[in-house]
Amino acid sequence: MNQSDILQTALEQSARDYGCAPGDFLQPDPKTVLSRQNEGARVYLPLPLACSLVSYGNNVVAQTSEDLLEPVLAFLRRFPPEHCFETPNLYVLNNLLASHDQTICFMAEYFLPRLERLRPLSCPYPIRLLGRSDFADLYLPQWSNALCDKRPERDVMAVGAYDGETLVGLAGASADCETMYQIGIDVLPAYRRRGIASALTSRLALEILALGKVPFYCAAWSNLRSVHNALRSGFSPAWVETTARARSFVDSLNAGEG
Repeated sequence: MNQSDILQTALEQSARDYGCAPGDFLQPDPKTVLSRQNEGARVYLPLPLACSLVSYGNNVVAQTSEDLLEPVLAFLRRFPPEHCFETPNLYVLNNLLASHDQTICFMAEYFLPRLERLRPLSCPYPIRLLGRSDFADLYLPQWSNALCDKRPERDVMAVGAYDGETLVGLAGASADCETMYQIGIDVLPAYRRRGIASALTSRLALEILALGKVPFYCAAWSNLRSVHNALRSGFSPAWVETTARARSFVDSLNAGEG
């Protein structure tokens, strides 16, 4: 697998997520498509969506409900691609969504490995490769980024750093779709800033590639610790997404009910 293969795999997965063609993300002009259930989409996407934007840097492709197809396309044509994901222009989209009882919810940056930079990194503690039976009892709050208790059947492998017999860091791989595994990472607070996160992330990425799958990493762009870890681990930004959800759903998250 080379760097071109990795990008093409991501484009093909985004095409399954959005119900369009991989080449649509490389065009100069924006595009909207009707959101629907798409076979092979990432398992956690609650399709269909009222509005979700994705950009690989060239343009913006949006999947929307039928009544938002033309209004969202007009918004995308109004601003450069990068400005569609930031304020003040994002307020324009949010105001548009308000009349449909929707509001901007999730905003994230996604990272892919750079093969010329991805390599095993040193760790101050021994690293163990873990299978499903090894982490079956680790669905605990301190490992909630590495493992997903909502979809435990998707967690396929993990690597842990151990201080003696104490697990101090854990990176997990979730098979969120057929060709790409997402990496999540947790390190106990007392053990942070020692290179554990990057050592585990890079090691797990190499293990995923060895399986013939593409590892990917997601972070909110305001989560600088997570972004720095992605960069140190040999990843680089590949695409960004912004998704709207029903106002009631967002209100529940803000009330601590999500």
